[in-house]
Amino acid sequence: MTYLIIGLVLFLGVHSVRIFAEPWRSAQIAQRGERTWKGLYSLASAVGLGLIIWGYGQARQQPVVLWASPTWARHLASLLVLISFVLLAAAYVPKNGIRQRVHHPMVLGVKVWALAHLLANNTLADVLLFGSFLVWAVLNFRAARQRDRMDHVSYPVGTTGGTLKAVLAGVVAWAVFAFWLHGWLFGVRPFGA
Repeated sequence: MTYLIIGLVLFLGVHSVRIFAEPWRSAQIAQRGERTWKGLYSLASAVGLGLIIWGYGQARQQPVVLWASPTWARHLASLLVLISFVLLAAAYVPKNGIRQRVHHPMVLGVKVWALAHLLANNTLADVLLFGSFLVWAVLNFRAARQRDRMDHVSYPVGTTGGTLKAVLAGVVAWAVFAFWLHGWLFGVRPFGA
């Protein structure tokens, strides 16, 4: 569990600099240059992610079960993860109405993904992993919206075609992940066998 916690602190800590230390971040970029900042940021993120994966994998070997998960929670989680994949796609598909409305669909998608996994999973490692990401996403979403208001950011109007592309991309990515990749990567098949 130690590696999981260190990984979460490192990964989410690096990704929280804009939430808690925007002036310090700006000073570092001004002093070191954007390329150096991005390089250090990426390196710290990669190390943190590696520790999260390793620590979570180790924690799953001897799980500390906190409660019994009801069957309905898996079904609700699958629906919520579908929504999170659509939000993730909306972060990258240009001219979609989802991004126009929520402004930060990737962070909102992380929020929904983390909540879904908290509903469906029941171990201490799950609470640490998905709970940490949920708290981070809530704080990050709020901070991003505040920055948008301060900077008077406006988002381009979405089109029906762009929105449909985002939804379709999210649904296809979710299906591939839910029916194949999740089981292959994590050993858990959301839809059984």
